[in-house]
Amino acid sequence: MSFSGEIWTWRGPSPYHFVTVPEEESAELDAASSLVTYGWGMIPVAVRIGDTAWRTSLFPKEGRYLVPLKDAVRSAEDLHVGDVVSVQLDVDI
Repeated sequence: MSFSGEIWTWRGPSPYHFVTVPEEESAELDAASSLVTYGWGMIPVAVRIGDTAWRTSLFPKEGRYLVPLKDAVRSAEDLHVGDVVSVQLDVDI
């Protein structure tokens, strides 16, 4: 699936950056989650933003999913909080 979203940061004890999956795509992921989740609702995925691809897991939050962005991804693509990015997402089965 493909979508666009804004990069935001969570400033907890271990700060991290995310892109929130839109509602429609989150509903599709939720429908498939029981087949692929490995616990706590986490969904393993392959992600691509620009020329950078990596594997991670989506975090469920308030009926939607969050794509975590590693510092290495943000650095490679010169991404910052507030940037809107195009995300290519494939569920790992």
